[in-house]
Amino acid sequence: MAAIFHVVGAAAALSSSLSNSFDSKKFLFSPRRSFSVRKGASFVVVRSDGSVNLDLNPKARRAQQLIANAVATKADSSAASSSSKPGHELLLFEALQEGLEEEMERDPHVCVMGEDVGHYGGSYKVTKGLATKFGDLRVLDTPIAENSFTGMGIGAAMTGLRPVVEGMNMGFLLLAFNQISNNCGMLHYTSGGQFTIPIVIRGPGGVGRQLGAEHSQRLESYFQSIPGIQMVACSTPYNAKGLMKAAIRSENPVILFEHVLLYNLKERIPDEDYICNLEEAEMVRPGEHVTILTYSRMRYHVMQAAKTLVNKGYDPEVIDIRSLKPFDLYTIGNSVKKTHRVLIVEECMRTGGIGASLTAAITENFHDYLDAPIICLSSQDVPTPYAGTLEEVTVVQPAQIVTAVEQLCQ
Repeated sequence: MAAIFHVVGAAAALSSSLSNSFDSKKFLFSPRRSFSVRKGASFVVVRSDGSVNLDLNPKARRAQQLIANAVATKADSSAASSSSKPGHELLLFEALQEGLEEEMERDPHVCVMGEDVGHYGGSYKVTKGLATKFGDLRVLDTPIAENSFTGMGIGAAMTGLRPVVEGMNMGFLLLAFNQISNNCGMLHYTSGGQFTIPIVIRGPGGVGRQLGAEHSQRLESYFQSIPGIQMVACSTPYNAKGLMKAAIRSENPVILFEHVLLYNLKERIPDEDYICNLEEAEMVRPGEHVTILTYSRMRYHVMQAAKTLVNKGYDPEVIDIRSLKPFDLYTIGNSVKKTHRVLIVEECMRTGGIGASLTAAITENFHDYLDAPIICLSSQDVPTPYAGTLEEVTVVQPAQIVTAVEQLCQ
């Protein structure tokens, strides 16, 4: 196996002159104040049924005037970009595949490894066709040994490659926890900066439909405490492709969370090349009464609840946080200062989950702006049942979101 990566590394070295001039450090750490402001911005609301509606209501315009520098008014917001170009329609797994393929074409250092990622095309077909196009050296099928091939990917990243490691199911990556925590996140620091670890670890996770407890894991709560690792969660074909490309170009180790029930979500995305900021939240729906923070599949439960809330006279602001580590406290803070009420909706476990960390961050930074206690709706602290009716009860449902907003706005 070492010989294989020696060959790949030699090929990468020969083509180093082709390396892109993209500066990932500038991309990741550019100051927030450097973003341009666009007046009169519009927003795309992605509905739970997959339709996309352009929101030009007066309240949205008022929100822009109140928060001049918020993500909602940025010219490069994903919603505005998606609606302004003819583009092409893709399912979410196809958008991930397209982003990965484009990066492999752009940079010969990018390679893929994991179980059945080769000619089978991956468990959810994200790597379909890549082995035929790029060969077995760059799309490497591995044994069922997560700790081994994740460690191999980290070692490859240390030598200058940009591996994308697929976990057939995110729950299986618990077997690689040692490599991810002790090596992936720490080697840049423990080596005194001698090594960078530009690796992407990705795969399906979340509560599916009767997949059982072991295949319904939400590992974001496990990985968030590891120093040196970034975490992002995609929720639409647009941001799936943009986050995939940005993660591959980053000099930092990035874990990309994909939800098993969103792979067949369809959306029109631009034909032009684009990337999404790994540290930026997305304004899904501007509003004035309450800030609803969510990510991944729960974005669609929230938008379904938002329809009911609007009919009841409420004006919720919905933010897809996307960046699970670090949080985009710039966007979140601007929203809290406007609405003064916060509801967090997640599929992660309540104890030690993303919602708990987000609650702590908001309390520490924006406590004086809150008019009511933060409410966090999370999954039940139980292993996910196999029975469909019980499985549904463990996950937050739209009716619970409506009730929580009514309670907050009393």
